[in-house]
Amino acid sequence: MRKPSALIIAFIILLAACGPKTTPTAEPTPLPPTDTPLPAPASPLAMLLLPADTPESLSKEYQSAVYNLAQGSGYRFQVRNSLTPEQAAAEPGLGIVIALPPDPGIAALAAAVPDAQFLAVNIPGVPAGGNLSTIGGADDASNAAPFLAGYIAAMLSQDWRTGLIAEKDAQETPAIKSAFANGHGFYCGLCNPVAPPYYPYPLIIEMPGDSAGNEAIAYGDRLLDYQVTAAYIAPAVADEALINNLASRGVLLIGETPPPDRARASWIATIQPDWLSAISEVWPKLVAGEGGLSLPSPLSLTDVNPDLLTPGKQRLAEETLARLAQGEIDTGAQP
Repeated sequence: MRKPSALIIAFIILLAACGPKTTPTAEPTPLPPTDTPLPAPASPLAMLLLPADTPESLSKEYQSAVYNLAQGSGYRFQVRNSLTPEQAAAEPGLGIVIALPPDPGIAALAAAVPDAQFLAVNIPGVPAGGNLSTIGGADDASNAAPFLAGYIAAMLSQDWRTGLIAEKDAQETPAIKSAFANGHGFYCGLCNPVAPPYYPYPLIIEMPGDSAGNEAIAYGDRLLDYQVTAAYIAPAVADEALINNLASRGVLLIGETPPPDRARASWIATIQPDWLSAISEVWPKLVAGEGGLSLPSPLSLTDVNPDLLTPGKQRLAEETLARLAQGEIDTGAQP
């Protein structure tokens, strides 16, 4: 057999050397699976600030109401007794803070978290603005409660013989007196008694705020001296002994705090702020990021005695209350 010549072998080696060269490549780094879930952002937080000494029944009522609002809007819910601006700023997802009196420093809290909405409920001296809204408070000068009390007292009194007991020398007393008298006149006009004695009504009595027991009863007796048959007791002077004595002697009564049990038969109704309804009303605006709102104290009739304030008369009173809330009626209260 004939062997390949050296020339042919050299040619084959030359062709192999001229071929393409290859270099090994590193394995590619695997990418993470595309279906790996990313951490979900925390849902917004609604916080209720309640003082530690809030009565248990009231605390539960507020917690339940705000919890339901928060759940319905997709918010987490938290209750605290106190909060500092530093804690507020560090709280993840803080969206809405609702605070009850006394003032927890809500203006400073609102400034610390400008993206959250804050609501002060019946906290004196807190102005609305920016991301801080208010309901009621000391700056709420509507005086709707004494106006409505005067209206109801005139409605149920005999011969328009109504009366008011308010705190002596208190800053708010002149406005309370004006509002009550205007509510009385709103119902009955001139309200002149048909039969003697012809005293001017409403009869207004000012009593020191620290009066109690027999001293308070003595002030109340002046209503009886002038034959008053329906009276409004301002909250600052709502002494239990005074109220029980007047009720036992046939005077029909209206107030802003629930009556003692002994006085219920003569108690017409309690005119109270309905804070929970007001919070529910403003909640959607807070969720929408609307701030700087200022709402008046909302009022409702509770402890209604249907034997005194019959359904028809209660309807008239509630219609007047609604018109007061809508600004259709001016209480005309003057300091």
